[in-house]
Amino acid sequence: MANLMNPKGFFGELKRRNVYKVAVAYAVVGWLIAQIATQIFPFLEIPNWVVRFVIVLIAIGFPIALVIAWAFEATPEGIKRTEVADTMPAVAGQKKHAWIYVVIVGAAISVALFFLGRYTAQSREGGRSPAAAGSLPQKSIAVLPFDNLSRDPDNAFFAEGVQDEILTRLAKVADLKVIARTSTQKFKSAPENLPDIARQLGALNILEGSVQKANDQVRVNVQLINALTNAHLWAEIYDRKLTDIFAVESDIAKTIADTLQAKLTGSEKDAMSKKPTANPEAYELYLKGRFFWNKRTSIDLPKSVDYYNQAIAKDPNYALAYAGLADAYVLYPDYGVGAPAEFYPKAKETAAKAINLESTLGEPHAALGLVYTNFDRDFPKAVAEFERAIQLNPNYATAHQWFNTPLMALEQWDRAIAESKKAIELDPLSLIVNADLVFVYINARRFDDALAQSRKTLEMDPNFHVVRGYLAEALQFKGKLAEALPEFHAAAAATDEPFSHALLGQACARAGSRDEAQQILARLEERSRTRFVTGWSIAVIRLSLGDKDGALVALETAIEQHAPEVLSIKSDPLFDDLHGDPRFEALVQKIIGAKK
Repeated sequence: MANLMNPKGFFGELKRRNVYKVAVAYAVVGWLIAQIATQIFPFLEIPNWVVRFVIVLIAIGFPIALVIAWAFEATPEGIKRTEVADTMPAVAGQKKHAWIYVVIVGAAISVALFFLGRYTAQSREGGRSPAAAGSLPQKSIAVLPFDNLSRDPDNAFFAEGVQDEILTRLAKVADLKVIARTSTQKFKSAPENLPDIARQLGALNILEGSVQKANDQVRVNVQLINALTNAHLWAEIYDRKLTDIFAVESDIAKTIADTLQAKLTGSEKDAMSKKPTANPEAYELYLKGRFFWNKRTSIDLPKSVDYYNQAIAKDPNYALAYAGLADAYVLYPDYGVGAPAEFYPKAKETAAKAINLESTLGEPHAALGLVYTNFDRDFPKAVAEFERAIQLNPNYATAHQWFNTPLMALEQWDRAIAESKKAIELDPLSLIVNADLVFVYINARRFDDALAQSRKTLEMDPNFHVVRGYLAEALQFKGKLAEALPEFHAAAAATDEPFSHALLGQACARAGSRDEAQQILARLEERSRTRFVTGWSIAVIRLSLGDKDGALVALETAIEQHAPEVLSIKSDPLFDDLHGDPRFEALVQKIIGAKK
């Protein structure tokens, strides 16, 4: 063997055996195949794992090709071992330039495919609105509903819970924009038109997934996709025991953050890694509670409380379960489940317990902020709690949404509007979040903006009675009461909530239909004997009928009830007729004067 070695040594031998040529040709052809896999396969809807498999094969094949190039050589008589080929007589005029042509042609095709992919991606983005293309933040993500692949359909809560937990962990990262669950739930797990969904949600990246649970085994399948180019950025399948589910959720969230190149602080890394409970039963009960809380109805909220309490019974130190209780109790008055005086203190107690157990949770701070606003009317404390909630969970849309309430009471209109807009940015398809901005505009006396925002919200759901009532108010305050009346009627016809009927009653009175207004007032007063009706609803109608004394008495009742509607009576155009009355000004001071 020694007599065959080239005197120039090992590298000279590599050149003599054409190993260099094979390496260059293989690299070019390999890149060509990789370009075909990454640029063409997605359009043919070939699964992402096939693309990864091709890349792996190319990488594995490279050293194999070099070994073959060292050991064998192509001759006119076929493939021969190099030692045999060296003993054969050289062929006169033989040229070995075929590899150069392979390299040139392969490189040309690869470059063409590369720029074709870039051009088509840009063309697809250029053909869409700016919101769908250039203005979508690179570090933005929406987690779509996870498919429940379990045989038991009752396990739907578990799939929804895993999605919710991943979203919650991502939401703690300030460098990411994470779309709220309320908006993403409107889509199925693997929708067909990802670019359109990206435009609607304002998120460039989409996480799709599925969950399969059987006894104590869980399979979670996820894939991260660039919604505009349909490029699969990352995918993984996790087969774990139920007790390892938190590690799976944490790993998914961290990998997404790394893939999107989000900067994580030390506290954010810790928050994403935390294991909320060591008890799998408590975790499943908590997920069931969250499942019913997300439905937001007077029937489902008590169900959520029951499951949260069961979770706490399994694990008395389960902070998230206490935070869930606070979230439920703070909504009880809004959904007619119970009176503020009974449930706001419970919300305060359970939120404080959650914070005591886990100080990094943002949700209980938001619940406390709402309690300090609506019940204690301690607006500086409320502002501090909301600011802390947003600091801990920058993507918590509900915190931004609720934050506008104390800001309105403090007449900080620009900031209230900014927080409402931020909530919409994070939860763009939430009807109530969009409607809340209308309410802020009305109290800020920006009626044209209120009209525009209410009509935009009604495009999402023409039957949403809350915003239809706000639209009617904006029309009324623009001097278009005749145009507003049908809207008031439509809003009241869609619900039995006292708020919408009170708005209709005052509109009827001001339009001259006093008998109809009196009938609505009588029904509300009768209802208040057996169910919770805020004094605000009574006051609105009595004032429109010219009964200022009765309106003031009803407002006093509303203040005693801790009704949230009274917080804005100073700015609410419905009570303009009381401005200047010392009794009304005294009520305003009772609400906002002491702790402004």
